[in-house]
Amino acid sequence: MTRGKKVVEAENSTNTELSKIAAWAKNYKIDFNEDKSTSMLVSRRKRKERKEINVFLNYKLLKQMNKIKYLGIIMDSKFKFSEHIHYAAEKCTKLIYSLSKWAKISWGLRHEVLKTIYKGAILPLLLYRAPIWIDAMKYTCNRRI
Repeated sequence: MTRGKKVVEAENSTNTELSKIAAWAKNYKIDFNEDKSTSMLVSRRKRKERKEINVFLNYKLLKQMNKIKYLGIIMDSKFKFSEHIHYAAEKCTKLIYSLSKWAKISWGLRHEVLKTIYKGAILPLLLYRAPIWIDAMKYTCNRRI
């Protein structure tokens, strides 16, 4: 299968810019770990074309990923954020389940303590970097999670 013109252009410009970044880093004695670095092609195209590009950092091919976790947010190649929403919801569900074991009507943690735990642990998980991914909540598939 031949590679599209836009893929080759993206590959060339990315490699050019990465070589500039690597030269800058070398000048300031900064090392990038090529083994920990990855690349991701971001596109909203729906065509079934090959979407693999060869991106090099310090002459080493970077592994291409379909999703990455950056600053605590899971991003996919189409910026749908459904993976991040699912991850946050699952984590909060586990916390709420653990809290429910300790919150009983006749014994256990008091209401004020549960409210403090909710505000201090669960809300920050749910709202972490929300301005970035909140638009994804308008889709029904993400609200069902």
